[in-house]
Amino acid sequence: MSIRYSETQVITAIGSLTKARLTQFVSAEIIVPEQSSSGPRFGEIDLARIRLLCELCDDLDLDEESVPVIISLIDQLHAARSDLRDLLDALTLEPADVRERIGSNWAARRKRATP
Repeated sequence: MSIRYSETQVITAIGSLTKARLTQFVSAEIIVPEQSSSGPRFGEIDLARIRLLCELCDDLDLDEESVPVIISLIDQLHAARSDLRDLLDALTLEPADVRERIGSNWAARRKRATP
């Protein structure tokens, strides 16, 4: 079972986070905490996302409209990387000759695509 944190614990753990900023992230559905009888509960992945959001807002001085777009792009990148890992895992189950043929075809396509 993973550890869950209250709003107060999250705000305490992340120095640049305020209750207003956390509320903004949750309202924009950039962070979606688990709801419990004692209020919203945040997991480790939520804390990592909140830290990243605070860094983006503070260090890059992003406006409110830009943050959801950037997080969406980061999420898409992570999903694409996960899909590629799954594809590579599936390829390892194929016979060697199939893997070699796919590897050769992939290398040829990359060579053509590179200027």
